[in-house]
Amino acid sequence: MTSPIATAAASPPAPPDYDDAIVKKFVIATVLWGAVGMLVGVILALQLAWWPANLDLPYTTFGRLRPLHTNAVIFAFTGNFIFAGVYYSLQRLLKTRLFNDTLSTIHFWGWQAIIVSAAVTLPLGMTQSKEYAELIWPIDLAIAVIWVVFAINFFGTIAIRKVKHLYVAIWFYMSMVLTIAVLHIVNNLALPATLTRSYPIYAGMTDALVQWWYGHNAVGFLLTTPILGLMYYFLPKSVGRPVYSYRLSIVHFWALVFIYIWAGPHHLLYSGLPDWAQTVGMVFSLALLAPSWGGMLNGLLTLRGAWDKLRTDPIVKFWAVAVSFYGMSTFEGPMMSIRVVNSLSHYTDWTIGHVHSGALGWVGMAAFAMLYYLVPRLWNRKLHSVSLASTHFWLATIGIVLYVVSMWASGITQGLMWRAFDADGQLQYASFMDTVLQLMPFYWIRLAGGTMYLTGLLIMAFNLIKTAKGDTPLVAATTPVAAPAK
Repeated sequence: MTSPIATAAASPPAPPDYDDAIVKKFVIATVLWGAVGMLVGVILALQLAWWPANLDLPYTTFGRLRPLHTNAVIFAFTGNFIFAGVYYSLQRLLKTRLFNDTLSTIHFWGWQAIIVSAAVTLPLGMTQSKEYAELIWPIDLAIAVIWVVFAINFFGTIAIRKVKHLYVAIWFYMSMVLTIAVLHIVNNLALPATLTRSYPIYAGMTDALVQWWYGHNAVGFLLTTPILGLMYYFLPKSVGRPVYSYRLSIVHFWALVFIYIWAGPHHLLYSGLPDWAQTVGMVFSLALLAPSWGGMLNGLLTLRGAWDKLRTDPIVKFWAVAVSFYGMSTFEGPMMSIRVVNSLSHYTDWTIGHVHSGALGWVGMAAFAMLYYLVPRLWNRKLHSVSLASTHFWLATIGIVLYVVSMWASGITQGLMWRAFDADGQLQYASFMDTVLQLMPFYWIRLAGGTMYLTGLLIMAFNLIKTAKGDTPLVAATTPVAAPAK
């Protein structure tokens, strides 16, 4: 008779009891809000190319829908994507279940309620008119509360971890949790006047400086550091190789978080901000090149020895393009912070191209890579169709290239026309419409690129739904994610 002790010793240890139900919820929300946010973006692109698309309604004008688009892509799509990735990877890196299931549930439904409230109030014109911080004060207060719920759950999980070491991805997550809380609270300090209106406690140039300290670092600590943390977890997992240089990842983290926080004043060049403050913003922006490209090279070199997977694995394709766009956008940003370049680029479509290079080329492609990795594992099903995933990849890649290149050309055209003088020293293009008419071809190209990107996302949604409903189980985490093409 076999001894129970011997049997127990021979049996594999029970898998940790992870809470993947909450991860599934955030994954579903990511896909849903991604489709909504990017659909609004395509509508806005159409409005710029063909004005009747405004529908002659106050709720559907560009001024009302534009903040809806930015909030949906940044906080709804990217926010849910980050929460899904953080909750999935945190449990596995720390070998423990999330700190509290109730907090996880409050976090999820609270965040979705905030998004819905934004989708209602912004088209109604309820706004405090701050870039990336348009939401009225009751919603700002709700964001702070839900973020604290998330922080308690996050740090509580770290406190009950089963391992001693904190992998570098968690450091990047921590920088997001702490910094976003400070940025949001400080920038949105205000005196409520009514339920829908408030007055900021700052005035004039101080308000502008605080706003762009917030605005630039919201990009830095919501669209950059947590995505880098997810890259350091999911990219090595996707290719089955360790990160190229763990030491470089540590240097990358500390250099990035120290330098990034000082770069905001480059949004206020040629303004009433003191010259020394403008120069500080420019210098720190240029210094960002070093850690940013260090992180990019660390990601690309992690693919060394696995480049053959680019032919067959869509996840690797998305990661390769995402990291490449991270390198390109973090080179372009510092260049645009140089005064002489900024004098040409500021207030033009060049800035729009730069923003979307980062938001869709870096963040969007990283999100798609993570979703294609997660869904088969969360639902234990093989990917429904590799060919559809590859179609999505090419639509997204070509779409974002068309978008960014058209906006580069449009922006440089704008800048050069605005500063053009005739032989008598007068403005050569005195009418604003002179510029607008020259830009129309670029706006149609942007619309085409954005439509391709949205179409790819919808194909992904169909593919992931079919995957979750499929009947071919994913046998083990070590097996290929993708099933044969269908």
